[in-house]
Amino acid sequence: MKKNLILTGMMGVGKSTVGKSLSVSLKMNFIDIDKLIEEKAKMSINQIFSKKGEKHFRLMEVETTLKSLNEKESIIALGGGAFMDKAIRDSVLKDCISFWLNLDITRLMKRIYLIKKRPLLNNNNNRESTLKEIYYQRKKIYNLANYKIDCNKKDKDLIVGEIIKIYESN
Repeated sequence: MKKNLILTGMMGVGKSTVGKSLSVSLKMNFIDIDKLIEEKAKMSINQIFSKKGEKHFRLMEVETTLKSLNEKESIIALGGGAFMDKAIRDSVLKDCISFWLNLDITRLMKRIYLIKKRPLLNNNNNRESTLKEIYYQRKKIYNLANYKIDCNKKDKDLIVGEIIKIYESN
């Protein structure tokens, strides 16, 4: 039986996009944690943050993620902050194969500049410095993933191919 394949990394790096492609190529189930949370809450993540707060969102994220990690032969795209949680990280590192999708700050900023569905960036006049702060806080933890995939100057198909090669060799 194949281990679950976990994608972690910053918001906007492409975890959901890459995950969907991987699921087709590897013929595995795809689980997008942020989408599951939105379905369960019947509201967007932005709305959860604004109406219930980040702490409530993080509790939902831990519960949803830990439950999803019990699924078999799945590709799971974590939320950007999920891997920061020790219980999630420990479970992923014990039972799954994890990939940190890494993209430099300049490229990340270009991707998310116009997107308004990033609650940690929305209430801030200096989105770039906030993004940098979040990135540098999380980078050390993301680096604990089994594999680091440099997504700079690579298209989706190249990234997917690189992950498949590593995943299938495990």
